Amino acid sequence: MTNRVFVVGVGMTKFEKPGRREGWDYPAMAKESGTKALEDAGVRYEQIEEVHVGYVYGDSTCGQRAVYELGTTGVPITNVNNNCSTGTTALFLAARAIRGGFANCALALGFEKMQPGSLQAAFADREQPLMRHVSELMKFREFAMPVAPWMFGAAGVEHMEQYGSTWEHYARIAEKNHRHSVNNPYAQFQEPFGIEEIRESKMVYEPLGLTRPMCSPTSDGSAAAVLAGESFVEAHGLGDRAVEIVGQAMVTDLASTFEAGTARAVVGADMSAAAARSVYDQAGIGPEDVDVIELHDCFAPNELLTYEALGLCAEGEGHHLVDSGDTTYGGRWVVNPSGGLISKGHPLGATGLAQCAEMTWQMRGDADARQVEGATVGLAHNIGLGGAAFVTAYRPANR
Repeated sequence: MTNRVFVVGVGMTKFEKPGRREGWDYPAMAKESGTKALEDAGVRYEQIEEVHVGYVYGDSTCGQRAVYELGTTGVPITNVNNNCSTGTTALFLAARAIRGGFANCALALGFEKMQPGSLQAAFADREQPLMRHVSELMKFREFAMPVAPWMFGAAGVEHMEQYGSTWEHYARIAEKNHRHSVNNPYAQFQEPFGIEEIRESKMVYEPLGLTRPMCSPTSDGSAAAVLAGESFVEAHGLGDRAVEIVGQAMVTDLASTFEAGTARAVVGADMSAAAARSVYDQAGIGPEDVDVIELHDCFAPNELLTYEALGLCAEGEGHHLVDSGDTTYGGRWVVNPSGGLISKGHPLGATGLAQCAEMTWQMRGDADARQVEGATVGLAHNIGLGGAAFVTAYRPANR
């Protein structure tokens, strides 16, 4: 028998341009997000039985150094790195601890202190983790730098060629997410971008017309979630604000990543689709039951590809959802009400936990001007190339 898992508290910092807050180091970030999550839950750090801490850029025990700002109680603390899906990996491990009966209350925390500009390899004297993916994509797409926008941009070009999506579809995804972030006080960008402004911005990957506002920025920031089992929730009277994780799946690269001969597969669409199918089965829901979605729009093409991977439409039809307005307020789903990675920001270790925070606020009805009216089922999608894809489904505990 497995235990039910509930999010009982969330917290996050505002996501910032790297270096914007002078002297803002990762222990201060973690203290801010962790304290908010504990206060939101009404839980003391001394009640936490396990901690899982995610970050991509940092030394071996940054997790301990960060969490010691909240307390030093001797509990197990693990350091987690799974590229851009690091935050959800921490959440996944905390949830497994609760579900398996190893802990009654656990903390998942993620942070990142980044350098400005495109991501760079930390070590030049060994095989790069993405080399197999890059080598596969180079078989049918001309290589370009920076690597990440090339990979996702190439997948967008492939979709254009095969299914007829256009630059405007990707630009409208970016426009939507920037528009949504105007109402998010935690977002790195809180100003709208018009289509022409997006078009005229600095070019990042020319074959797609991928410009800077269509790409997630490097960011500093942190987010955290307190998870608890059913007995803990009942004993502490937390049911009114608890949000249940009713399905969660992690999928790593499949054979198709390297054998399908498509950019779509190389950038993880098959992983995402497999994770979504598993979660729908676990939760007993389908995409038609979902109200609000936070998905991994590291680049605008990946949002469109993820519409298809999550089953919101058939493969090759993602751009039709853009045309119909089905992914914003007034449409069938509201996708990335937070502004997504493109506008909220993307501090790698914190991203998945920021998605958890947004889903928790949406399920509680606490998302203020971003609130999706009547939302009772939320879905979060977080992916890291190299690779790992997560999908998580949320429901209010009291509905």
